Amino acid sequence: MPGLKHLCFEGPSETLTRTDMASPALFAVETACFAAALEKGIRPDAMAGFSLGEWTACHAANMLPFEEAFSLVMRRGQWMQASAVKHPGSMAAVLRLNMHEVEALVKEYPGIYAVNFNAPGQTVVAGSLPELERFEQGLKERGGRSIRLNVGGAFHSPYMREAAEQLSKALAGANLRQPAFPVYSNLTALPYETADAREVLARQVASPVRFEESIRNMASAGVDAFLELGPGKVLSGLVAKILPSAETWQAEDLEGLSSAAAALKGRV
Repeated sequence: MPGLKHLCFEGPSETLTRTDMASPALFAVETACFAAALEKGIRPDAMAGFSLGEWTACHAANMLPFEEAFSLVMRRGQWMQASAVKHPGSMAAVLRLNMHEVEALVKEYPGIYAVNFNAPGQTVVAGSLPELERFEQGLKERGGRSIRLNVGGAFHSPYMREAAEQLSKALAGANLRQPAFPVYSNLTALPYETADAREVLARQVASPVRFEESIRNMASAGVDAFLELGPGKVLSGLVAKILPSAETWQAEDLEGLSSAAAALKGRV
């Protein structure tokens, strides 16, 4: 098996996109991006991450030392992969319906759950493969639209409950510290509190990601500029939909990071 550095830069993609491999790879890349942002003089007032990215945010806020966070992330990916093999499923983004309509609709389909509340008009559902196909057909008949996601399991749903239980045991002895700045939880959409951080981190893997609510809560706390660190532009795009008036930047390379640092100069 190639090392992580080789896997990140050389692939193969079918190995890199497996949950047990993608988790440590994403964590390493995101941590490197944060280190580069610090070198550019960028200092966050608050952070949020999406799914695995929340672990990077917790490490960035000094809640977990790197080695301990990396070890937990690796095991989290392995446990998620095992759960996905044991309970085959997938995920689909639902468009044209608001979150309340999606929550009402999934009640008609046992084994389907609304799991990612991304932005207005975009909610992700997860479930078993046969039931997800039934759901997608029913959605189409009602005038809705869905896009099947290229993922390896029904993540952030009860299908990941075993992974959450194993994480809870592993986190029992973790060296969790008070965050250096607010980190908004996917589970609660509120900043982490040290007293319940272990439970919140463990439950996150089998619970919905409340991203839209998290961003709105950050805005209510005074955050009006958002920088996405890491590959892709999905999250900055979601922020733009949630808060059209907010300033957003994306830094997946040094050029993007330099542009963001220049724009943020004097604000950090």
